[in-house]
Amino acid sequence: MFPHEEKLIRERLGREPNELEWAMLEVMWSEHASYKSSRPWLKLLPTENEHVILGPGEDAGIVKFDDETWIAVGIESHNHPSAVEPYGGAATGVGGIVRDVLCMGARPIALLDPIRFGPLERERNRYLFEGVVKGIADYGNRIGVPTVGGETEFDESLDSYTLVNVACVGIMRPEHLVHSYVSEAGLKLILVGNRTGRDGIHGVTFASEELSENAEEEDRSAVQIPDPFTEKLLIEATLEAVYTGKVKALKDLGGGGLTCAASEMAGKKGFGAVIYADRVPLREPGMTPTEVMISESQERMLFAVKPEDVEEIGKIFNKYELEWTVVGETIEEPRFVVYWRGKKVADLPVELLTEVPTIEWEQKPYSAERPAKTPDISFECAFDLVWSSPNIVGKRWVWEQYDHEVQGRTVLKPGRDAAVLKINEEYGLAFVADGNPNHSYLNPYHGAMGAVVEVVRNLVSVGAEPLALVDNLNFASPERPEVYWSFAETVRGLADAARAFGLAYVSGNVSFYNEVVNKPIKPTPVVAGLGKVKLEEIPEMGLSDGLLIGVVGMTKAELGGSELFTRLGVDGGFAPRVNLDEEKANAEGILTVIKRGLVRAVHDVSRGGIAVALGEMAITGKTGFAVDLSKVPSETSNPVETAFSESHGRYIVAFPGENLDELRATFRHFAVIGKAGGSDAVFHWNGKELLRRPVSELRAVHESLPKLLGEEE
Repeated sequence: MFPHEEKLIRERLGREPNELEWAMLEVMWSEHASYKSSRPWLKLLPTENEHVILGPGEDAGIVKFDDETWIAVGIESHNHPSAVEPYGGAATGVGGIVRDVLCMGARPIALLDPIRFGPLERERNRYLFEGVVKGIADYGNRIGVPTVGGETEFDESLDSYTLVNVACVGIMRPEHLVHSYVSEAGLKLILVGNRTGRDGIHGVTFASEELSENAEEEDRSAVQIPDPFTEKLLIEATLEAVYTGKVKALKDLGGGGLTCAASEMAGKKGFGAVIYADRVPLREPGMTPTEVMISESQERMLFAVKPEDVEEIGKIFNKYELEWTVVGETIEEPRFVVYWRGKKVADLPVELLTEVPTIEWEQKPYSAERPAKTPDISFECAFDLVWSSPNIVGKRWVWEQYDHEVQGRTVLKPGRDAAVLKINEEYGLAFVADGNPNHSYLNPYHGAMGAVVEVVRNLVSVGAEPLALVDNLNFASPERPEVYWSFAETVRGLADAARAFGLAYVSGNVSFYNEVVNKPIKPTPVVAGLGKVKLEEIPEMGLSDGLLIGVVGMTKAELGGSELFTRLGVDGGFAPRVNLDEEKANAEGILTVIKRGLVRAVHDVSRGGIAVALGEMAITGKTGFAVDLSKVPSETSNPVETAFSESHGRYIVAFPGENLDELRATFRHFAVIGKAGGSDAVFHWNGKELLRRPVSELRAVHESLPKLLGEEE
């Protein structure tokens, strides 16, 4: 908390807060809980369209899938905790976002995990990577919620640090919607789930400042302890309680613990709450009221129910052997009052906790873009560098640790452009997350737009109509003028790109202060998207013998922030520019040709460019190809630039020859570049062979992540 904020609190309260009141205020006024630096900018984001039932403002957003089915979706970061204690930090990140979706009245059905680390050559980064993956895997597997996709990337700016973002979707019926706020006084507040311990105390304040060199020793107590077994029971008990229709409001206890959950639940519509902190079941002896009120112990939920319904709801918790206690009630007066052993120990206006003033920091534009020449490098050398990059190699090692098929809904597994979950006999839900910090560092505005349009491309590549978005914005300290400027530019980019597609953000998360010992991370916006797809219309991604291969969209010499430039150590260049009109036209065209059955396989072109996209299609379909890259619609005549440019708006399609005329008529920029078949991947330029590789060799490199980790297959 800043000195001017402390002064404001004293003025508004008319007195000096006591120790407990200061602790509660510090938690609620932290960046992590209050969004004080980001709220002024987040207002720019579109939050409504015809699919949105509930936009930002509660624990998760809700999107209409059809008249009987709504989808709840949320995204969270657990960056600081995972950097200090990777297993527990990542596991509790999963638990928290699952409860966010659960407390809307939805059954959690799938997770995505966009995760990022420093270079794998260094032992500390390998330790963080393996711990995070194990934490996500163990927790998700034990609660029976499949992890169906995500991203796993490595970058120098994250050395000894990690970004762990987790998105969750849940399925619900309209009549089961529960809000996170109360609309009346006199309701009983029931705390259910795990006992409260000293773990996670000051978790949100710890997440609102930079990590020090000794963070692992100093901050371990701020990381919560995961208990997936209790979470599984909480999921079932919560849904059973919600289905009675007797739950008036529901919140999970995440950041800020009981203080945050109870004050927000009561204060949103101008009510207050009385909390009897000594009734809270404790895990450790001798805990103080301050520790009880701000502990972030996991697997706890707060229910608001009418006094006459307490017994019925309590019986459900008893059935699942979950400990529960009435810890307070809602009151008419908008005050937040805490009692401890019969004595009033805190009494604050509820809005002092929930209505935190915003801060707008100084902004200073920077430009990391400058002309950069493509190095004179052979095609073969460029291909080997990019294809073997840890960012490009397959992540099977990661997702095989996740039970991605539990619940039996997973139609498209990890490794495709988007995961697809079966919702009913006819339709599925497509779910994907994307971000590109290299592009965002060079140009925060176009980097952010690029994340949105890549999500759209991934959704339409599996035949899905995009419905809605969520965003997770990972940045260094907003007190740095360059960082705050890049944040504002990012939000502008996210807003403009979403508006072009008529899409809305229904939920999101902002994570500032991601830096270790004065070393800021690159701006890293992550966007996740939902889409609706007819199950029988989902195209393949793999090549099949005899199909023609076509490229949709225009390739430019856009290698700034590309995988090739990164591997070659080339600084500068210009981030790929997003042409929203072209992006929209190509996405609509792809959906049209899929619906009309004109294409067999579709894959979007993104990281690594056309060469990587073709390689991925070859190993997926276990079929080779021969292409002439000089035929690609392109503004460059350099084969390396054509193959590895990361221009937006592009797709590769494989299709039977008889559909060629209809495809040509659909797209402004379209060309046939070759044919699928054989067991080799062959690249030509003007008829001259650039590279020939057996598909089996491509696959061996693509599955080499265990070797990069020092593990054998």
